[in-house]
Amino acid sequence: MTEIPEHLLKRSRDRRAAGASSESVSAPVPVPTESVAPVARAAAETPVQKLDSKPDSPDVVAAKSRQRIPYWAMATLSLMPIFLFMYVRGLQPQKAEASGPIAVGIEQYGACASCHGADGGGGAGRVLSNGESQKTFPHIEDMLNWVYAGTEAYEAAGVESYGDPNREGGAHYPRSYNGGAMPAQGSMAGGALTEYEILGLVCHIRYDISGADAAGEWAEEFEKWCSADSEIFAGLEDGSLSFDSLPGVGTAPRLGTPAADEIAAA
Repeated sequence: MTEIPEHLLKRSRDRRAAGASSESVSAPVPVPTESVAPVARAAAETPVQKLDSKPDSPDVVAAKSRQRIPYWAMATLSLMPIFLFMYVRGLQPQKAEASGPIAVGIEQYGACASCHGADGGGGAGRVLSNGESQKTFPHIEDMLNWVYAGTEAYEAAGVESYGDPNREGGAHYPRSYNGGAMPAQGSMAGGALTEYEILGLVCHIRYDISGADAAGEWAEEFEKWCSADSEIFAGLEDGSLSFDSLPGVGTAPRLGTPAADEIAAA
């Protein structure tokens, strides 16, 4: 029998001792599950307490409880501004549309506005608003003659004034306002307007801009010259009448007629 050396036996003992000690160190320490389970179960069964919150105000409660607008009603509501606009417009009195001579005059007045103002307030030309046309021309015939012929024709004919020579504030002279000239409007006098267009222009100035009362003091004149049924306007338009064929008008410059009976006797 072979004898094992002592140093080998010692080495073997040391290795076994080292292995036993490492097993004792690395072995996990058992945790008693019986003590953990009741704690976890108690935590799970404990109800979670909610934080106290401030109650909603009456306005918020009302807003939350208010019935929502149906989607189908939104289209109708979106049209409400249009309905409101149409309703308000319907309450406003509608101005009657101009016709006859007045309608023609409205179309032609744009060329006069540069001198006399869009509302007749004046500028390079005389004021036409606030009854000024009636003061200067008590008779529409004189105004037609002046608008047709203009300043240069009056001066060439030696006619010193136009309209009513007894006008309040004194007679008006061809260049007495700013030294400017009134351009002739008649087509045969160098202007661009026909005689029926001049009549329409004068009617618009007298009754729309200057403010003559077509249903009052000036009703007779309006009916004869400026109404939609005016036979004079219709005759000028179709050529059966002319300024030269109308008493008191004419195309040649002339003095104004301060008295109505002068026109009637012409």
